[in-house]
Order: sequence, then structure tokens, then C-alpha cells
Amino acid sequence: MYYQKTLTKSFSLSGVGLFTGAQVSMNVSGASEGSGIVFKRLDIPDCAAIRANLDSVKATPRCTIIGNTDASVSTVEHLMAAFSALGINNAIVELDGPEVPIFDGSSEVFVNAILKVGITTQNLTIEPIKLTHPIFYSSEGCHIVAVPSDKFSVSYTLRFPENYKIPTQFLSLELSQKTFLDDLASARTFSSYEEIAPLIEKGSVLGGSLSAAVVYKDGHVMNPDGLRYKDECVRHKVLDLVGDLALLERPLNAHILAIRSGHAANIALGRLINDFITLECV
Repeated sequence: MYYQKTLTKSFSLSGVGLFTGAQVSMNVSGASEGSGIVFKRLDIPDCAAIRANLDSVKATPRCTIIGNTDASVSTVEHLMAAFSALGINNAIVELDGPEVPIFDGSSEVFVNAILKVGITTQNLTIEPIKLTHPIFYSSEGCHIVAVPSDKFSVSYTLRFPENYKIPTQFLSLELSQKTFLDDLASARTFSSYEEIAPLIEKGSVLGGSLSAAVVYKDGHVMNPDGLRYKDECVRHKVLDLVGDLALLERPLNAHILAIRSGHAANIALGRLINDFITLECV
């Protein structure tokens, strides 16, 4: 059992959305025990709060979008990864736009803001999810398996056979606050130039820039400051996986084995784990 946690004080941030290009201000504050992580769109009058869980996932087009009948919020995964890694179960995220700002494409801004305002341990406990058998999902060359374990760990193989410009990478890591801060938090989202340029031209990635992502062109990194880790891409994939599985709303004790998994496969696995929880409770 773990004790629930929330923020000691609130913090505010402002930045640009990766896909919408919208300038968005956000305020993140503490919340009562058992209330979960909720998002509120302040720019939409009388908009109902959006609970950050798998039932709220609307789409996964290169990011994770949650929503309800009133509104949606895009690119929640980097913030959710920070909440998960720091053990934050209850918080209110208020935004005046449609997307969580991308900042540098990692979770580092969110982690630093949370650590600065502090974390408060609450009185209620929360029970981790414990599997009794493997759960797996496969689709179009993407594979992801959750194996029973007494801890949360990830072994991820990143491989793009159709895109030799981004090298194959592998990472195996036991997840904790320390390993997330040391090994994952600052890993940035990434793309090849050939993939991202047409999307920018079509207006699908209005906030894209070298300050918000790692970009490969002809096998070389275009960013003037280079990479933060030699295997930064696979580290970011694990970061995304942590953020997507945070939508389970409970700590997960499992070893995740993933090959080329992205947001769609992460969410699909999460839903299968939810089905397992439901059957176990019957």
C-alpha cells in the first residue's frame, strides 16, 4: 500500500502547444484525497472537469488526448509521467487552451515545478495493481507485454525498420523517483526531418521547433546542442509509456516489455490491465 500524495502549493506555467501552436497558461494545484488528477479548460464556459484516466482517452495521434463531451486536452503524457514518477495521485490542472504546453519536449519542466512547490503525503492509501498472469497487446509490428512483478520496470526496444535515420536503441530500467529524475525526465520527444516537415507544412505541428524536440536529418541530429543522452529517443519512449500508464490511476507492479510501442499500444495495454482488474473484482 502507498499513501496518496498531492502538491503542497500550486504553480503556474505558460508555453506553446506542440500541435496547436496555441499559447497556453496552466495552473496546477493540490486536490483532496481520492479525487485523482483532473483537467479543467478555463477557456470553455461551464466545461466539466476531465478526469485523467483511461475512460477519458479520446485519441492517440502522436500524443495522448483526454476529454469528455464538453472539451479535450491534448499532450497530457509528459505531465502525467511527472505526476506518476513523483507519486502525485491528486491534483487539479487548469488550462486556458486545448493542449498542455510542450516546453522542451520532456517532463523536466513539470518535475522541477512540482519539486519546487513540494509534495504533501495524505492520509488515504492506494493499492498497487498486481498481475497474476502476463497481459499483452500486438498490432502492426508493435508489441507490449505486462509481466507480473513486485516492482515497476520497463524493457523497451526502439526500432524503425522503415526509417534508418533514427538508430535502434534498447533500455531496461527499474522505475523509481530517482531513476526517472536521473534517466528519463529530461529525454525529449523526437522525429526525423523527413517525417515532421510535411506535417509542419500541413499545419499539423504548429508549435514544432528544435527547442521542443530532437530532430534527425540524414542520420544526424539537427539540434545545435546535440543529444542529452546517446540513447535519448528510447528514454523518451519509456517516459511516454510511464505517462500513458499513469492513466490507470494506481501504481503498477509489473515488468513491461515493449517493442516499438507508442501511445496507441500503451493505452490498449492499459485498457487490458483495467479489464483484468475488473475481472479480479468479480
